[in-house]
Amino acid sequence: MSATANAPALPPAGNIARYDHLFIGGDWVAPEDGGVMESIDPSQGTPWAMVAYGGKRDIDKAVAAARAALDGPWGRMPGHERAALMRRFADLYKEHARTLAILETRDSGRALRESLLDVGGHCNGYHWWASLADKHSGRTIPFDDSVHVFTTRVPVGVVGAITPWNVPLMAAAWKLGPALAAGCTVVLKPAEHTPVTSLELGKLFELAGFPPGVVNIVPGYGRDGAGEYLVAHPGVDKIAFTGEGATAKAILRTGAETMKRFTFELGGKSPHIIFADADVEQALNAATNSAWTLCGQSCALGSRVLVQRPVYDRVVEEFVRRAARVRVGQPMDERNHMGPQAHAEQLAKTLSYIDIGTQEGAELVAGGNRLSGAGLDGGYFIQPTVFAGVTNAMRIAREEIFGPVAALIPFDHEDEAVAIANDTSYGLTAGLWTGDVGRAHRVSSRIRAGMVWVNTYRFIRWSTPYGGFKASGWGRENGIEALDSYLDTRTTVVSTTGRFPDAYAV
Repeated sequence: MSATANAPALPPAGNIARYDHLFIGGDWVAPEDGGVMESIDPSQGTPWAMVAYGGKRDIDKAVAAARAALDGPWGRMPGHERAALMRRFADLYKEHARTLAILETRDSGRALRESLLDVGGHCNGYHWWASLADKHSGRTIPFDDSVHVFTTRVPVGVVGAITPWNVPLMAAAWKLGPALAAGCTVVLKPAEHTPVTSLELGKLFELAGFPPGVVNIVPGYGRDGAGEYLVAHPGVDKIAFTGEGATAKAILRTGAETMKRFTFELGGKSPHIIFADADVEQALNAATNSAWTLCGQSCALGSRVLVQRPVYDRVVEEFVRRAARVRVGQPMDERNHMGPQAHAEQLAKTLSYIDIGTQEGAELVAGGNRLSGAGLDGGYFIQPTVFAGVTNAMRIAREEIFGPVAALIPFDHEDEAVAIANDTSYGLTAGLWTGDVGRAHRVSSRIRAGMVWVNTYRFIRWSTPYGGFKASGWGRENGIEALDSYLDTRTTVVSTTGRFPDAYAV
């Protein structure tokens, strides 16, 4: 099969797409001990693609291919040559971005208007990482004139990258970019719910001319499948995982046996604080968007909206009004703002939390129902949902729902807002709106979160470190900090005299 023939392409309308091969060692190979799984179109609740998945022997092959590339041509390649390949890949990614966005929408249910905007910018991230591929230098350490001491930065090794189902292409970019810039090789294991676009990346790596084995792509299941075996594999040096906390703890226990390194980007229950002195209209634009974008399926969304009492009623009224304006429907229609939940289990989870919120005494002021009719039957559609009168003791304010559910919490003064914001096991992101520059600095410095936005929200770029405090994860993705997590430091000490005393001469 030629590389050109493997370029990303849309399946014919109405047909079941087929992905019968894994991408291992630069070849498209049938699974040895895996099989074929269905990828469900969440807008219909029916299969739209049949996708190969791997098992233990397939992971063994992928890790061996990654190790061979690391010990071979990729490991010996100068940084500027790696950068050139990454730029070629980034250009191909840009060329095929619309097709990738459409496929991601088919696979995950994300509204196409969102997918196009998001996926269309990934190429810039890959270009930025390429610019760092030859920049990770060490330093000289002064000691005395008997030795010359210096450090070099070397790749961690073979990376197991495990990506989530909500933003598979973005999560892959955040792992592949720094890993490849550092000189690592990768085995990518996408979530079983959304495997298609990750396999499409293999076609682009092939077209770009990457050496075989630098990137290997093995869809599969997590527990008792390819994911668990990848984590346990002694040939894997680092695991980069995006997902939920319980899975991260299991990964940590399993991977600790082989002393792996880890980066975890986990959940969030982010506070979005609106002070009475803010530009409330702009704050509402951000708060409603961050509540419902991605159908609420993002760790960084401001799902806890903390509002100072003088403007609380206005904010509640506007949330209700704007919820009614959200166009929920078939995600491939670019006129629609919001598509379905990504899979049936997530829909059930979101609906259960809506019941919990009502039982806890919060006031359901908008949404709360599954949608059907008008072409939505069978899909996992749900209304944008708003609860008012929420306290931070309620489960809908403390637990990550991962659905389009906003919890509006009133507060009186600045210290109370900070206390509520920090009263959570999570610490991924936070936002605040105020017209007082002093308050902006005071409050942002007191919030325990890895990224704090002031008078904006969800500004996340490849150059800005992203990650959490507390239960929201370990390490950072994006920024120079992410590159550091894929590099080890080697210290070299060179004698300038060539002499070493005989300790046993006397």
